[in-house]
Amino acid sequence: MYAKSGRMEDARKAFDILFENNLVSYNAIVDGYAKNMKSEETFLLFNEITNTGIGINAFTFASLLSGAASIGAMGKGEQIHGRLLKEGFKSNQCICNALISMYSRCGNIESAFQVFYQMEDRNVISWMSIITVVEKGTKPNEITFVAVLSAFSHVGVISEGWKHFNSMYEVHGIIPRMEHYACLVDLLGRSGLLVESMEFINSMPIMADALVWQTLLGACRVHGNTELRKHAAEMILEQEPDDPAAYILLSNFHASAGQWRDVAKIRKSMKERNLIKEAGHSWIEVENMVHRFHVGDASHPQAQEIYRELDQLVPK
Repeated sequence: MYAKSGRMEDARKAFDILFENNLVSYNAIVDGYAKNMKSEETFLLFNEITNTGIGINAFTFASLLSGAASIGAMGKGEQIHGRLLKEGFKSNQCICNALISMYSRCGNIESAFQVFYQMEDRNVISWMSIITVVEKGTKPNEITFVAVLSAFSHVGVISEGWKHFNSMYEVHGIIPRMEHYACLVDLLGRSGLLVESMEFINSMPIMADALVWQTLLGACRVHGNTELRKHAAEMILEQEPDDPAAYILLSNFHASAGQWRDVAKIRKSMKERNLIKEAGHSWIEVENMVHRFHVGDASHPQAQEIYRELDQLVPK
């Protein structure tokens, strides 16, 4: 309560009279110091937490990174980054967002983008953070624009996406590449503007490749436009005639519509071209060893144990 209202002296008194401090109380006071620009106290408490052996969680690291960002202490931020990697928080979404904010506020744009690209799971905060990096005046390049256009697509801001796309050549002299056009198709498609997506593809100065058509196909699936979905699948097949996945896409479309003659025709074409759909597979890493599994494959040395465990897990 005291920390949230900025009364840090009262918050510290309440903290000090606690009979026993735990990670919750430590996190509350650390976060309070960080948000009230008292970075020195933040890091002193961090050392205290470390010495107590209580342990540190994602919230602690996020608060520490906020404290480093508030005073532009990139050296401190990098130390925290190194520490959290050792603690196994590399892929934590909350921490990654805090790292992007810390690096960008300290002027290290390259590191901010590096953290962003390495994130396994991004949310609206992640995308907005990367938009903010560019809008603060950072000179973007081709790779930066892919991230920014993707960000606008994920947060659904069409007008800003268009503005930044147009600024690529008009302001920065960067000629859009295929992935930039795909980002615009994704931006329009996610918002249900499928006709506009098609018009944009037709207006492109270069021929749309399979990536662009796959992007449109994904949007057609979500919004239920069967006519454009079929057209996109046909264009993918035209672009990649030797890719079995393209044939499967079109075959599945015809099958869902009950057009079995067309399904048979596509399968015959695959057979004539000697195209085989690759079997699905997955893998898992355990104790630095990668275990790979294919559909219907029981050749793994521990296959019997795995199937016994599955029998226990799956309800009969």
